[in-house]
Amino acid sequence: MGINSERDIEANMQIGPTDAGMVRLFIEAGGVEVPMDFDPEEAEEIAEEIRAAAQAARMVKG
Repeated sequence: MGINSERDIEANMQIGPTDAGMVRLFIEAGGVEVPMDFDPEEAEEIAEEIRAAAQAARMVKG
């Protein structure tokens, strides 16, 4: 499966701070739960990558 492979899977995502000072992305799909914890600096880097991908996607749509 790659970035351009479409799947018909419904998933839920939650994002928030933990009581340990981490940023958690919590994804649930098909009964599988995936918690991913990042320190704040890593979370900011991920946010920048998401913004850059959104900008690139806008350019593809034209």
